[in-house]
Amino acid sequence: MITSFQMRAGRALLGVDQKTLAEMAGVSLPTIQRMEASEGPVRGFVDTLVKVVGAFDRAGVELIGEHARSEDGGRGVRLKQPGPPRPAG
Repeated sequence: MITSFQMRAGRALLGVDQKTLAEMAGVSLPTIQRMEASEGPVRGFVDTLVKVVGAFDRAGVELIGEHARSEDGGRGVRLKQPGPPRPAG
């Protein structure tokens, strides 16, 4: 399952905008905008989700699911389980 947060983070890692991601995935710009505007897991047609995940994969971005291990190494970002806020300093 892909989340809107993962999509935005994946685009940031690649340094691409929504239009470029849409072109990479072969979907429309409004589709990407709609997917990223949602909160939490992205909803949509399975084939559309597969296209977007495939585009990230071909570009070298691994979308890691919750509790999944990343075995390939490389740089990346992973959101930790939210905890109590820590004081700055």
